[in-house]
Amino acid sequence: MPLPGHLLPILVLFLAGSPGWAWVPNHCRSPSQAMCNFVCDCRDCSDEAQCGHHGASPALGTPFTCDFERDPCGWRDISTSGYSWLRDRAGAVLEGPGPRADHTLGTDLGWYMAVGTHRGKEAATAALRSPTLREAAPSCKLRLWYHMASGDVAELRLELTHGAETLTLWQSTGPWCPGWQELAVTTGRIRGDFRVIFSATRNATHRGAVALDDLEFWDCGLSTPQASCPLEHHHCHNKACVEPQQLCDGEDNCGDLSDEDPRTCGEARVGLRVRPGDRTPRWGPWHSSRSGHLGSLDGPSGGHPGAGKHCLVAPTAPPPTLGQHTATNFETGLGLWSRSEGWARNHSAGGTEHPAWPCRDHSRNSAQGSFLVSVAEPGNPAVLSSPELQASGTSSCSLIFYYYLHGSEASCLQLFLQTLGSSNPQAPVLLRRHRGELGTAWVRDRVDIQSAYPFQILLAGQTGPGGVVGLDDLILSEHCRPVLEVSTPQPLPPGPWVPAPGPLPPSSRLQDFCQQGHLACGDLCVAPEQLCDFEQQCAGGEDEQACGKGLSILQTFCCGPKGQGRRGAGGGLCRSVPPAVPGTTDFESPEAGGWEDASVGRLQWRRLSAQESQGAGAAAAGHFLSLQRAWGQLGAEARVRTPPLGPSGPSCELHLAYHLQSQPRGFLALVVVDSGSRELAWQALSSSAGGWKVDKVLLGARRRPFQLEFVGLVDLDGPDQQGAGVDNVTLRDCSSMVTTKRDTEVSCNFERDTCSWYPGHLSDTHWRRVESRGPEHDHTTGQGYFMLLDPTDPLARGHSAHLLSRPQIPAVPTECLSFWYHLHGPQIGTLRLAMRREGEDTHLWSRSGTHGNRWHQAWATLSHQPGSRAPYQLLFEGLRDGYHGTMALDDVAMRPGPCWAPDYCTFEDSDCGFSPGGQSLWKRQANASGHAAWGPPADHTTETAQGHYMMVDTSPDALPRGQTASLTSREHRPLAQPACLTFWYHGSLLSPGALQVHLEEGRRHQVLSLSAHEGLAWHLGSVDVQAEQAWRVVFEAVGTGVAHSYMALDDLLLQDGPCPQPASCDFESGLCGWSHLARPGLGGYSWDWGGGATPSRYLQPPVDHTLGTEAGHFAFFETGVLGPGGRAAWLRSEPLPATPASCLRFWYHMGFPEHFYKGELRVLLCSAQGQLAVWSTGGHRRHQWLEAQVEVASTKEFQIVFEATLGGQPALGPIGLDDVEYLAGQHCQQPAPSPGDTATPVPVPAVVGGALLFLMLLVLLGLGGQRWLEKRGSCPFRSDTEATAPGFDNILFNADGVTLPASVTSDL
Repeated sequence: MPLPGHLLPILVLFLAGSPGWAWVPNHCRSPSQAMCNFVCDCRDCSDEAQCGHHGASPALGTPFTCDFERDPCGWRDISTSGYSWLRDRAGAVLEGPGPRADHTLGTDLGWYMAVGTHRGKEAATAALRSPTLREAAPSCKLRLWYHMASGDVAELRLELTHGAETLTLWQSTGPWCPGWQELAVTTGRIRGDFRVIFSATRNATHRGAVALDDLEFWDCGLSTPQASCPLEHHHCHNKACVEPQQLCDGEDNCGDLSDEDPRTCGEARVGLRVRPGDRTPRWGPWHSSRSGHLGSLDGPSGGHPGAGKHCLVAPTAPPPTLGQHTATNFETGLGLWSRSEGWARNHSAGGTEHPAWPCRDHSRNSAQGSFLVSVAEPGNPAVLSSPELQASGTSSCSLIFYYYLHGSEASCLQLFLQTLGSSNPQAPVLLRRHRGELGTAWVRDRVDIQSAYPFQILLAGQTGPGGVVGLDDLILSEHCRPVLEVSTPQPLPPGPWVPAPGPLPPSSRLQDFCQQGHLACGDLCVAPEQLCDFEQQCAGGEDEQACGKGLSILQTFCCGPKGQGRRGAGGGLCRSVPPAVPGTTDFESPEAGGWEDASVGRLQWRRLSAQESQGAGAAAAGHFLSLQRAWGQLGAEARVRTPPLGPSGPSCELHLAYHLQSQPRGFLALVVVDSGSRELAWQALSSSAGGWKVDKVLLGARRRPFQLEFVGLVDLDGPDQQGAGVDNVTLRDCSSMVTTKRDTEVSCNFERDTCSWYPGHLSDTHWRRVESRGPEHDHTTGQGYFMLLDPTDPLARGHSAHLLSRPQIPAVPTECLSFWYHLHGPQIGTLRLAMRREGEDTHLWSRSGTHGNRWHQAWATLSHQPGSRAPYQLLFEGLRDGYHGTMALDDVAMRPGPCWAPDYCTFEDSDCGFSPGGQSLWKRQANASGHAAWGPPADHTTETAQGHYMMVDTSPDALPRGQTASLTSREHRPLAQPACLTFWYHGSLLSPGALQVHLEEGRRHQVLSLSAHEGLAWHLGSVDVQAEQAWRVVFEAVGTGVAHSYMALDDLLLQDGPCPQPASCDFESGLCGWSHLARPGLGGYSWDWGGGATPSRYLQPPVDHTLGTEAGHFAFFETGVLGPGGRAAWLRSEPLPATPASCLRFWYHMGFPEHFYKGELRVLLCSAQGQLAVWSTGGHRRHQWLEAQVEVASTKEFQIVFEATLGGQPALGPIGLDDVEYLAGQHCQQPAPSPGDTATPVPVPAVVGGALLFLMLLVLLGLGGQRWLEKRGSCPFRSDTEATAPGFDNILFNADGVTLPASVTSDL
């Protein structure tokens, strides 16, 4: 969302990159050794093309990325079986286990690499290999997104091959979460050529479908040669420049190892100095205020100096080491670090059963290399001790070390300083602590120590469940001199992990009886899942303050007023008691509310006092969390996070104070981490103001466990005073047990707030309460508030968004929920309503596709068991198909009793209150399993086997000849004006009998009798209705005594106004019988319905043709939404009977700019014989309504299709349609041409050339036309027996003659 999907655009702007483009030559003849090395030697980066990525742009910090939209970027399938990789997109197939959309665009038009379902019975591996890459820097990170359904693949693996070695960067056997998942791994320094391989393995029990998208190489290029380097930077032998803190750190940052040369490391040592009046820290000599010892305390919870009275002034950021050093890489043993308890020297070769085990060491970046891992039991630390050391003179002893934390949030590595030889023995001082899950990477850190007394450095690792703590490359500077006069080995000094002697408090005695992981407080043993759950269990709130971790760095020091170190009475610890709410803190206590720094890059979060701060972000008093320099080498951003929290309630809010001053780039963000996914909850972008501001963030109801994480990035070396800080973080109303008066308010117009409704957090797509603006307006007043789902604001990757009510207790057995909804846009998706009870969802209502730019009312009846008090929730779910469209809700109301019968019923979610009479022969069913005894193979609503309809068996065993089976609706409300009831019916191939329609308004009377058509298509029926009282509609099927016969009903719709003639419509009340269902094979777009009086985000004609005013309505499609892969949108008539000659009249509107015409309107005839294109228009058209007439003839039942498509690249412009009239059995009368419509004379040479071109295209059409016909989308009439019937010729007829569609020639 990384912050994959969310903060990635920000990180692209702000991550540090190459020093500049001054070195780039003006030619592109790059030597072979400079190809594919993550450095653009050409200004257009063509030397990095087809290198597993596309070249980066000149913007600093931009990654080398492959999104597969143009090509595979040089990645090749090297599989040895039919189980293999190919470039694919979701829109290319209608069904299957693959993703519904790619990760780059988030739609079915985007491309990715995929391996399809494997049908073999043997195990197989599909391998995708990059081209040859060269010279990865130590900071190189590979980030990618993969998609798979749980159980589809036995194993996923990411490997890197260089020389004779193959490194396993990552492997997993699942389980995997649904949707696109992010994977980020570090490669380490790779010298020479290498390749990356992503493989998926399946076996007989796994289908093997997996997809891969958006591969990114971050910070992989080595520094480039420069004529001169910035101040304080090191000039390598190869003329590259590296930062001072990269010298002698055990990594080859120059690319030729000159930054690790002993001669380089023998120069003078410098540190970070701060002079009065300096606006930024400077690198320079260390200075001492008094003699003593120092530990630089840069952890997220701050730190305090030791008990000694004399301290060196510590730098607030890591200084570089330029002295000779002693490195211990554990290749041959423990070296100087020979005193160890609980650590074991090991390597990765040979494999391990531990999934979190390092796959390589840091020193050699090899599986053969050695490192230390903690083998102590969980709960017990592994301790590694340095020899007794002495800092030389006034210089500091520096330790650089690399650590590994992976597999558990509870794992922890701490570094302590133990002073020796003093007459007053001191307890160890905590200098560093790293905790939690940092991924499969070796992370660098450094501490600087100066002491008048000998000392030891203690490294204590404690593993959490399933976790691993590792150490490698411990590098001591030249000023760390061993103390030679040690007569006998000393026992390991008591540390914070060892209880002090003396009487134990009751909670400590109780701890012996509590299970591991439980917290003892008073007489309670608090289970891990009750820690940080916003419900206080302990009287002192220990379970919510530190969430079972105990005191963080208060083992030695405590906090007095405003952070001043002091001792409690009797020398014991003193401490303030923060509020018992996890994550809530003013940062005055060093515990910091449980927030832990998790940074691995060049910045960290550090608790800072007002005295230490400066600039615009300086606090008046007290402490706050501040962005400071750090020693990490992986990335630039800093992270600080809470322990695992939750569950939280719907009202949970986070309040904070913050400051951000970082120009021209920088950001501060709050991210919610949940089950590996990262959701951006709040962000502040670069600002020059720099003052403190306050804000709040609605977190809402979330499952346990989740974590909150502040992510920040600023340029501390930039101009002016750059910085960022956070203070006064407060979590309010987060308990899931908190109730308020509004919790029972299901009825809501959203003017004041959201009442009992709150957004779910299953994805990054959310419902938001918004105010009316522009084309979006509420239903209540037109100027108020409503709930909006817009997947582009902000851009979201998730496909679904939930809006839930708080749990409700049924008041009566039957309740009616009414609401107003708005579905608008050519690729909008589906809106559903469900009732959730005891974890089970019951669907009540749904609508799919655009419903015009207006509000519609809907009803749903809620049924409960009489006397039941079981709580339930209501759930609105928005499922997007793409990014073109919005959903909205307003004016939700609940009342006792059942609802009126709905005006529109699709049977997708319920029977809409219809009741079958007699023997209940009518049944709601779908044909998804393919095992239905009989019935239509697909419904009419979705045109899929998964869709539902009502069906009655009319065979003699179920319904004897002449008998009837009735289906009766619930009561409809009285009608204020005449209306039209339409429905779709379907009969079996053999005679299914008759379908009779009755209306009941006091008495029953028949209004229609139909003999079902034979065939495979649904047919439209309509009835004019006038009712001044409540009324019902009754459908009766009459048996004919034919075996295996049936009758089916679907899609009932009640609209104002009289019923139109077949295939005719003025669009004033809707689309009549015309269907705008999106066709997946055409890109999933659909025509819309609207009028000029209502503002729209999509271009549309200003007036209609029927009325000639803004108040009129029309059908339209905005072709600007079409893109690569988005072919067209169809508007289809009802099935029409065969005709020797009929006339189709309509008015159309082309709203494209002159000289930039791209859209095209076509008329197709679709039948069991295929598709016939009978008319099209293109070229420049005026912005007015134009009339067209088309002669129609077909020997088979057919449908008329209006197709809006592109004649070239996308262009903004609408195609409108109005006043469609189908005159059955009548020839067209050609109208007189209107002024300006006269055809332009064509010169003779152009006519001859055009004729020759036409003949050539006819030949090509004969060869490829049938293939194109099959690709364009299927007709519902077509069956296996009719597929070989002679088809229409694919020729377009218009007034100017015969032409061929551009899409045909482009496909050929």
